Amino acid sequence: MLFDFGFESVIIKGEKARGDHMTKIAVLSDIHGNTRALEAVLADAEKADAEEYWLLGDILMPGTGRKNILQILDTLPIPLRVLGNWEESLWRACHRQLDETRPSHRYLLRQCQYIMEEVIVEEIEALQEYPLQTYRQYGNLTVGISHHFPDKNWGRELIHLGKQEDFDRLVVNPDCDIAVYGHIHQQFLRYASGGQLILNPGSIGQPFFLSDKLRKDLRAQYMILDFDEQGLKDVYFRRVEYDVEKELQLAKDLNLPYYQVYYESLVNGIHHTHNQEFLHEIAQDQGHDEELDDWLSSNY
Repeated sequence: MLFDFGFESVIIKGEKARGDHMTKIAVLSDIHGNTRALEAVLADAEKADAEEYWLLGDILMPGTGRKNILQILDTLPIPLRVLGNWEESLWRACHRQLDETRPSHRYLLRQCQYIMEEVIVEEIEALQEYPLQTYRQYGNLTVGISHHFPDKNWGRELIHLGKQEDFDRLVVNPDCDIAVYGHIHQQFLRYASGGQLILNPGSIGQPFFLSDKLRKDLRAQYMILDFDEQGLKDVYFRRVEYDVEKELQLAKDLNLPYYQVYYESLVNGIHHTHNQEFLHEIAQDQGHDEELDDWLSSNY
């Protein structure tokens, strides 16, 4: 098996091994509303002859994309979708089930307000219908797909420093041979205690690194899987250039709330989603608190 960690855009022909058909899958995760990054990734996947797409959740927020991203995804052959934690946050914000006094929750509520300028409640409800986990069979290989744990789509247990027993939860109940998950915003490969393969495609919209040097490369991330009749033939971790300046200009043009937070994530790889003090300062300085209070009082 070849694991290709090359960062260039490689065109991979859909060859057949000894007459066997090969299925090429582009695995998309953690778009987070980054319109330009998604466009670049889909162009790269098309050049690579991807036949289908798996969607691992966290589609919208806190980026520019709203209705346009949902429409783009609707044009793709996506047989597998799972529920991300940001879809649940959007639903909870839509239904006023967040703490309106907490800066991080007010941040999500203001993001929800931005989304609902274009996306109707019924579309938000539809996103909520995705399962936490799903499966696909390739020959004798069972592939489990989830956003985080099979029964929980939030938390920090599955970061690179996670405990082995937590990673083992990805491949049991029911058993699978390969586990694919998102959420941590890092391209990732490791093994469970029983030797099962665990893969993470990284984040399209908001890649994350602890290392300062690695954080210099914030290209959009996704993964291509090649299955043939013998099994998983190839795994390609892809990084794709996109025009960050155009995405930031789009954010300005659309009056994206908390622009500074979005800028920090795209340019410096620093994410302030849970920085209560920073979020409060921005909300006060940019008038987001007043905008949100007006929206909440209108019962939208």
